[in-house]
Amino acid sequence: MSDQNDTPQSTEAELITIRRDKLAKLRELGIDPFGGKFETTTTPGALKADFADEKPVTIAGRLTAIRDMGKSVFATLGDVEGRIQIYLNQKGVSETDWAAYKLLDLGDWIGVEGETFTTGKGEPSVKVEKLTVLSKSLRPMPDKWHGVADREIKYRKRHLDLMSNEDSAKVFLTRSQMIAEIRSFLHTRGYLEVETPMLQSVAGGAAARPFETYHNALGMDLTLRIAPELFLKRLLVGGFTKVFELNRNFRNEGISRRHNPEFTMLEAYEAFADFETMANMVEEMTCHLAEKFCGGLEIEHKDEEGNVIRTINLQRPWKRANYHDLIKEVAGDDFFDITPEARRAKCDELGVQISDGMEDYEVVQQVFEKKVEEHTFDPCFVTRVASELIPLAKVTPGGEKGKETVEVYELIINGQEISPGYSELNDPDVQRQRLEHQAGGEEEQKIDHDFIETLENGMPPAGGIGIGIDRLIMMLTGAPTIRDVVLFPLLKKKD
Repeated sequence: MSDQNDTPQSTEAELITIRRDKLAKLRELGIDPFGGKFETTTTPGALKADFADEKPVTIAGRLTAIRDMGKSVFATLGDVEGRIQIYLNQKGVSETDWAAYKLLDLGDWIGVEGETFTTGKGEPSVKVEKLTVLSKSLRPMPDKWHGVADREIKYRKRHLDLMSNEDSAKVFLTRSQMIAEIRSFLHTRGYLEVETPMLQSVAGGAAARPFETYHNALGMDLTLRIAPELFLKRLLVGGFTKVFELNRNFRNEGISRRHNPEFTMLEAYEAFADFETMANMVEEMTCHLAEKFCGGLEIEHKDEEGNVIRTINLQRPWKRANYHDLIKEVAGDDFFDITPEARRAKCDELGVQISDGMEDYEVVQQVFEKKVEEHTFDPCFVTRVASELIPLAKVTPGGEKGKETVEVYELIINGQEISPGYSELNDPDVQRQRLEHQAGGEEEQKIDHDFIETLENGMPPAGGIGIGIDRLIMMLTGAPTIRDVVLFPLLKKKD
């Protein structure tokens, strides 16, 4: 529905002029167009969800639709959590309120007092007895039928996306509810939530390029954290036995449909556990979220036209498979028996791009990512990963010298890693050796010597996990890109 008194041919500048004229007229009526505190009894969404006739209510929200019939009007009032129909009649409100209504547009925020009723067509509604202007919108809302069609505007001006696209608003509402449920899930299992530094002197806990900064008062270089892992393990040394942090991490690397430089991560550590313990918990928690918020364990992913393009089956138990066996399935049974040079040549045959600076284990990992990970959609715990990739995990006992694997899982769902989990390495001497002798490669973890010293005070055996919250929510909601589940993704600055 177009704004009152606006025509479809009006330019944005003309629409803004019309709205500013109405702003001035509201003030002439003695009405503050940007009102203050307004007490409500419920919200539009909650009222509709638990509706009963003949209830006095006071609600507030944004006008998202107006159907004017002269001396009466039906309109829709709401926010991201829901909407409800309101009904005004010229004889049912004061002259001032009716005059104020005539100066309203789509996008304005108002408060109403009235009584609930159900229309002849069965629509839950509120008959307005009093109207309060709360905020005059000076710019037009996006077109009702098309919303924000331009994806760049959708991401740059999220407020326009949220006010015009109910599906998008629902994704972010669901995200918030899922994060709250994750906290509840862990709290009921005895985990304590903690907070660790975002500013760190050594960017540890992962192999990634950090954002660098400088602290003026202390005169020292710092980085934004790439992971909270080493600080959470310090807490295990200190005596915490179950801890978690829902944290923001920062990595100064590429941007893609599944990478944003700033992202949300869950890390959790449990003393006396191992990677299998943590895999079982992640499987249980993910299925719990799916059943609570997605209506079951089959998650449909759709294209922009609403056609189902993929169904992810989360039915338990989830598949567990050896890292090397999965690679052999796509690269040949002899892939690990041939020379490193032959493996590089094999990459050419497979269409896997590699660079000269890659170590052999990184070449293997590239094959895994491009030929296994990106083609795995139902859940798969990939286990027994090469030890060079993860220097913070325990080595699998009894492994062949030079071909050691570590006690880890990498959970792949929807063609991307959702969660890694480790049997945490707690031998300080081995930890120092693993970090110092880690192959150069293109990615290398910095050595946090203070962390090694902390381990010398004794860290209990433990299992640990990381879960990429953004990717998890992408999978559960069917979002095609991380930008659809991050409210304000980082975008290149416009000229």
